[in-house]
Order: sequence, then structure tokens, then C-alpha cells
Amino acid sequence: MEQRLEYLKLAPQGIAALRHLQDYVNGCGLEHSLLELVKTRASQVNGCAYCLDMHTKDARAAGESEQRLYLLSAWRETPFFSPRERAALAWTEAVTSLSGHPVDDSLYAELRGHFSEKELVDLTLAIVAINGWNRLAIPFRAPAGSYRPHPAT
Repeated sequence: MEQRLEYLKLAPQGIAALRHLQDYVNGCGLEHSLLELVKTRASQVNGCAYCLDMHTKDARAAGESEQRLYLLSAWRETPFFSPRERAALAWTEAVTSLSGHPVDDSLYAELRGHFSEKELVDLTLAIVAINGWNRLAIPFRAPAGSYRPHPAT
């Protein structure tokens, strides 16, 4: 697929605003590994090849196992994710797929058992951010495959 336009260059102030949100999320205190799982799962749900390429590479560079990444789309059927990660993944799917699907009270209650109120807001902001990036990359056909993870700091 050919890229339709270079949105990063065409709306630098808008992209800067989304990057600012992403910077907040990256520094909010949630585990990096959890954030990469959330970004990857939302990108799977949305079908964003560019973001899947980026976040699976970042996750692997940060030490995530191939096995967990391969099985992320079937996380409910595996023993490889912690209860906290499972709650975050369920929340990611619910918030990513809001159209016609209300967020269930039992899901919220489960999530509250694993996250503080601030962490819950931060997790939701992480989901908002990745869904925003997906919604730019997909319609403008950001090309997958060229992303290189940054060296760990």
C-alpha cells in the first residue's frame, strides 16, 4: 500500500499535541511493559500495521518475550499474562471498541482491583493516545516495516 500523505509534516502542531499526550503517558509511572502490551493490543484490534510493527519491536527491545507477543491476541486463553495485565487488556479492548458496546460495570470493578484511580486514568489516557495514533496511521497508510526501536536508556 502506498502512503496517502505525510500527516506528521502537514499538521505539526496537531501532532505535537498528540506527542505531548504520549510523553505524559510514557512518564506516568505505569510499567513500560504494560504500556507496550496495551499499545500492541489496541493496534491489533484496530488493524494498524504501522503501530503493530513499532510496538512489537519496542516491546521486544525492552525484553518482552516472543511467546507473549505471538499470543497477545488470544490473551484470555493463555497463562502468560498477570491478573493486572489481563485487566488492562480487557479495558483496552473495551475502550478501543466503544461503538455500540458500553463498558461493563464488572470490568470496571475488576480493573479497580488492580489499579489505583490515577493509574486507571493514566491507563485510559494511554489507550486514548494509541487509538489516536492508529486513527492517523490507518487512513493515511503509514508504511509499516521501517521503524527501528530507540536504544534503551
